[in-house]
Amino acid sequence: MVIPTARHSETATVRIDYEKCKACGLCVKVCKGAPLYLENDKVRVDQTRYFGCIGCGHCAAVCPTGAITVEGRDISQSSFMDIPTKETQARYEELMALMLARRSIREFEDRKVEQEKIDRILAAASTAPMGIPPSDVEVLVINGKEKVREFSDDMLELMKSQKWIFSKPALLLMRPFIKREEYEVLDKFLYPAIEIFEELRKEDIDYLLYGAPLAMYFHVSPYADPADPFITATYAMLAAETLNLGSCMIGTIGPMLKSGGKEVKEKYGINIRNQPGIVIIFGYPAVKYRRAIRRNLAKVHYY
Repeated sequence: MVIPTARHSETATVRIDYEKCKACGLCVKVCKGAPLYLENDKVRVDQTRYFGCIGCGHCAAVCPTGAITVEGRDISQSSFMDIPTKETQARYEELMALMLARRSIREFEDRKVEQEKIDRILAAASTAPMGIPPSDVEVLVINGKEKVREFSDDMLELMKSQKWIFSKPALLLMRPFIKREEYEVLDKFLYPAIEIFEELRKEDIDYLLYGAPLAMYFHVSPYADPADPFITATYAMLAAETLNLGSCMIGTIGPMLKSGGKEVKEKYGINIRNQPGIVIIFGYPAVKYRRAIRRNLAKVHYY
């Protein structure tokens, strides 16, 4: 059995160098696709067991002698590197300091984000975990204030064309078929938000993407876990914070693209069949926050 993704529908290849292999069994222990198993004190590979090799790379990463090679499903020997030493890794206190310092930034300097920083954000985002490897997350990078504004205007036109769906009469017709919470979000937030976007646009104010100089839309194929783009986007936001950039999640665009927008998707190279994701805006903050805020979780329940 092979787990397909949008990019690969075959198993990866696993090779064992038996001159290096000590049959310690660590690779078998961490292999969840389960093509690896021990037999007569020797590691064997059988791609017909369970899901076969999904290309997670755990076996090669854990092998103490470097006896395993994994190729395929977007992984190769060049994908592997030494884990950073404990001395170079962030401690809990340092990670908390970073996360507490990050604020949602909606006011930006009139300053372009350098390509080097964009590359570093994407490099950090590429380390994010995913449901099933390889990652099916796609990123639309919109670089430059004018291009971001164009994307914002295109999205606003799409929202305006769909606004009738969220109007009072339409929502009342849909009410028996949707959950109460969904109804309230559409009625109390989404419809009024679109009207606000429209009104401020008349004053040449971009209240959707806030005049940001950089935006990224993280979205994912129909095969992938719908959480994948959100996890990847979070990694990108934290990376941006280390580069002195501010960021903010924009959640209104994904649902709009889910409901339609074929022309917009084609214009920006977004796969029509992809699941909706999240837009993140980036830029140099024009304001400096002096206090951190720690939110309270809705509930923590131990069983």
